[in-house]
Amino acid sequence: MRVSGMLHLLAFIFALVATWIFISSYISFNMKTLRLPRWLADLDSQAIPVVRTKCGLSKPCPDNFFAFKISSGAANIVGPTMCFENLVIMSPVKNNVGRGLNIALVNGTTGIVLTQKCFDMYSGDVKLLVKFLKDIPEGTLVLMASYDDPGTKMNDETRKLLSSLGSSYANQLGFRDSWVFLGAKDLKDKSPFEQFLKNNPDSNKYEGWPELLELEGCVPQKRKAWPSVAAQ
Repeated sequence: MRVSGMLHLLAFIFALVATWIFISSYISFNMKTLRLPRWLADLDSQAIPVVRTKCGLSKPCPDNFFAFKISSGAANIVGPTMCFENLVIMSPVKNNVGRGLNIALVNGTTGIVLTQKCFDMYSGDVKLLVKFLKDIPEGTLVLMASYDDPGTKMNDETRKLLSSLGSSYANQLGFRDSWVFLGAKDLKDKSPFEQFLKNNPDSNKYEGWPELLELEGCVPQKRKAWPSVAAQ
């Protein structure tokens, strides 16, 4: 009887200890669970915000600067794209690009898009381009991108007009070259925003065409002199 009573007592003590351990663990778990939202809130407060830049630039533009990105066409398959202040002005999706030179005009002070046109430089009338360039108002930003062939119809007058907008490569622009450019009507010096790639069978990425070019940067609002600002 004594051995049996001892065993019952030990079993009772064991049950009490096990119950106490269970209750302690349960309470501890609940306390952690109750604190979980605060822990999540702390994590959220430490999260690094995602910075979304206009036109998907690699870094945001400072105040009083306009963000832009220009991509030339790829061979004669994919047309060019122009973005200004997060607005896509021209693109294949908008169905407003064409073979030759694609041009968008933007007010250099307000950033408002004035117009956009494309000029066939393979079989079109170059006089239309000449008139368009001559009629550009003072203080206008000019965005340009090539597609397929920007140079066959190019003549001396056209090259001179493009050079007056700040282009350094207008005199070299020829058959199936790749070219992206941002200049201005009243620009006194050469624009820092320009890329050019010559059509060369030995180095062309596509059969018969060089690779597409991309140009992005921050252009200042219109002022008397173009500051020394490099493209990104």
